[in-house]
Amino acid sequence: MPIRLVTVAVSGVLLSLSFEPAAIPWLIPLSLAGFILATRGLSTRGGLLVGAVFGATFYAIHIVWMQAVGLPAWIALSGLETLFYAAMGAISAHAQRRSWWPLWFAAAWTTAEVARSGWPLGGMPWGRLAFAVIDTPLASALPYVGAVAVSFLLALLSAQLVLVALALRRGEHGWPALAALAAICGAMTLPVLVPWSTEGDEGRTVQIAVVQGNVPGAGDDILLDFRKVTRNHVEATVALADDVAAGVVPRPDFVLWPENSTATDPFRDRETNSGIRTASTAIGVPILVGAIVDGGPNQVLNQGIVWDPETEAGERYTKRHPVPFGEYIPARAVFTRYNFFDRLRDVGRDMLAGTRDQPLMIAGVRVADAICFDIAYDDGIRAQMREGAQMLVVQTSNATFIATKQIQQQFAITRIRAIETGRWTAVASTNGITGIIGPDGEVAEIAAPRTQDVLVHEVTLTDRLTPAMRVGLWSPWFFAGLALLGLVLARRDTRSREPAVGAPTDDDADLEADVETSAAGSA
Repeated sequence: MPIRLVTVAVSGVLLSLSFEPAAIPWLIPLSLAGFILATRGLSTRGGLLVGAVFGATFYAIHIVWMQAVGLPAWIALSGLETLFYAAMGAISAHAQRRSWWPLWFAAAWTTAEVARSGWPLGGMPWGRLAFAVIDTPLASALPYVGAVAVSFLLALLSAQLVLVALALRRGEHGWPALAALAAICGAMTLPVLVPWSTEGDEGRTVQIAVVQGNVPGAGDDILLDFRKVTRNHVEATVALADDVAAGVVPRPDFVLWPENSTATDPFRDRETNSGIRTASTAIGVPILVGAIVDGGPNQVLNQGIVWDPETEAGERYTKRHPVPFGEYIPARAVFTRYNFFDRLRDVGRDMLAGTRDQPLMIAGVRVADAICFDIAYDDGIRAQMREGAQMLVVQTSNATFIATKQIQQQFAITRIRAIETGRWTAVASTNGITGIIGPDGEVAEIAAPRTQDVLVHEVTLTDRLTPAMRVGLWSPWFFAGLALLGLVLARRDTRSREPAVGAPTDDDADLEADVETSAAGSA
């Protein structure tokens, strides 16, 4: 068991290195192979322990930036997500007792990713395998099958590699396993040969301006001087209007401001309201303002508000996925009772979740909005795309995390979404990372963090849905069904059957030695 624990701990570290800032995605199969070998042949209890070590190692490193919110938030969120990997350890041990186990393992891994992305407390999608494939050939599969299925392919590839290695190591007939591996690699390669493209669409083009106003001081506290933050965005927009009048840049069709560009209610605060009106009048086109709006006693709404120079405030999008322990406190009376959780008391009001599925109408353009962490969730983006969104925008603050690598992780996820949806995507951040991304995931414009900048770029609109957006609703259910089937089969009595290629043998002593040796080699 000690070698198994070391193996999964190392594997958890390797998986964390697959994502930004290291961004070494080829470590994913190696990491999952270590996980599979370490859980091989274990009981349910043993699988839970090994899976928990993997999850704790991986997730604590992957979201180490959560310490910017507070040590208790980092510990609580990492611990919560670790439970899913613990369960996956037990499932992996059981799945490997059946033939076709790579299929059941991959389906279960994918289902666990989907489950933890939505539950509990709204879920946390950070760390899904698909979010690490930007700038790799596998990214070409995203518009065809979506992020959920890309995670499945990566898990399936990893498991099949282990099956082939075990078959060859034992001198078993490995051609069926090799043929299956070749088929998986072929499926992953096909989108590279026939990439999804919107070229040829006779879509309308629009000019979009994206404002990064910057945050005063150290840049990591949006509330330190929130009025200055709003003034920065007003001044940058007025300067843009001057450049438009001078013919330096083309007039945008609309302007995008980030989340928390106003950190106080613009309908109640006279100075904030006046500033937005000044900017809107100067530029003469709608501004999508990121605002914190009062939502009731001790509650707030995080909204994107379409502010027209003539009709003023119009349609609104409300953030769908507030961050637990960061933007609202679950069981507030419990967590704020103890001194260890003092930092959580800084979250004075709980943020309410939005439910809007319709894209915003801005200057005649149907725009899908995502506020900050919303970009990592499937539901809101998919719903707005299916309702006719022609482009995607992301309003984010990220000031809290400006000194961490969270901003790189989020920008990589945003690029993934641009490819998956086949849409031009604009990201406005208060002080980084702000950028404009093409439907192929390439970055067309980017602003340096901790600066004030305005990006103006022409983007092409499209009404064509990618296959991923068409099948995305059913994809998680399909993989959940596969995982359930695998678990049912794994529980059936197999004593009368011959062991499958690569399956654990009935000799527990030999099995333990085999796994320990394989795990040691992996470590």
